[in-house]
Amino acid sequence: MFKGQFIHSIDNKGRVSIPAKLRKYIAPEANNSFVMTQGIDACIDIYPRDQWLTIEEKLLKLNTFIQKESRFLRLMLQNAHEDEMDAQSRIVIPQNLLDYAQIENEVLILGALKKIEIWSPRVYNAYISSSQETFEQIASEVMSL
Repeated sequence: MFKGQFIHSIDNKGRVSIPAKLRKYIAPEANNSFVMTQGIDACIDIYPRDQWLTIEEKLLKLNTFIQKESRFLRLMLQNAHEDEMDAQSRIVIPQNLLDYAQIENEVLILGALKKIEIWSPRVYNAYISSSQETFEQIASEVMSL
């Protein structure tokens, strides 16, 4: 499972390195291939190919005759992009996703269990600061049995 945070630079071709501490959790079934798309809260979600297949299974169960489900499918898939890690463990993030996440020169890479999130450090800090609840308050609510 992916965890931790890392600051990396992104080059002018949109390439970013996947940190070694995250690469060790990529299953062989992923074949070093990733699917990335817009995430919730102005970040980029990056799924190893094997994890993306479980997302696709859920998407296939949506009813395209229900307007909300159809709209979600379009929004989720319109910016989906697949890429493979190169020899330097980099992936190319398309410009439309970089624009969506307001990423310029630096990225904050977060391990988020089954996926990796890519954030603009500025946007992430604003997101964290915007919460009215403390970590302890959130933890007691979401982790209580």
